[in-house]
Amino acid sequence: MLAELSRVWWAFLVRGIAAILFGILALVWPGMTVSVLVILFGAYVLVDGVFLVIKSISSWKARDDRWLLLLQGLLGIGIGIITFVNPGVTEIALLIYIAAWCLATGIMEIVIAIRLRKEVKGEIWLVLSGIASIVLAVLLMLFPKAGALGLVWLIAIYALVLGVLLVVLSFRLLGLKKRLKA
Repeated sequence: MLAELSRVWWAFLVRGIAAILFGILALVWPGMTVSVLVILFGAYVLVDGVFLVIKSISSWKARDDRWLLLLQGLLGIGIGIITFVNPGVTEIALLIYIAAWCLATGIMEIVIAIRLRKEVKGEIWLVLSGIASIVLAVLLMLFPKAGALGLVWLIAIYALVLGVLLVVLSFRLLGLKKRLKA
């Protein structure tokens, strides 16, 4: 599993860069409407989900966690499609969509990190990524009536933190790939 993750290190990098770009866009335009946020979020989650499904399918026989990865990807694609099909979704419904996705993603990332703990040092980055996702989900559930501006800032900060953590993880996996080749 570790060799397979190091082989697709670039997927973590792409996910991290996409999250950072999403976070920067949300910070640059904090007054954007919820509709624009829905479209940006939907695009990010859809792209992330597609990459996870591709990663799952491309390494189907080599992975023990293929169903978790596939489920995470399909959930992302589903949430992304829902946001495009129903752009007039209310702020509360958007919060539920985002919170559900963040909670599922966070739990799955922590499960994968626990499975990796015997094979690799530095799995803490994946654990921290999972914790960040779960913290955002809990905050969104606790404060569902927060204003759209607060939601934009919260999601932007989350996306930046998650993106940085995924980029760091990708470079650690790239280093591991180089060590495994040697």
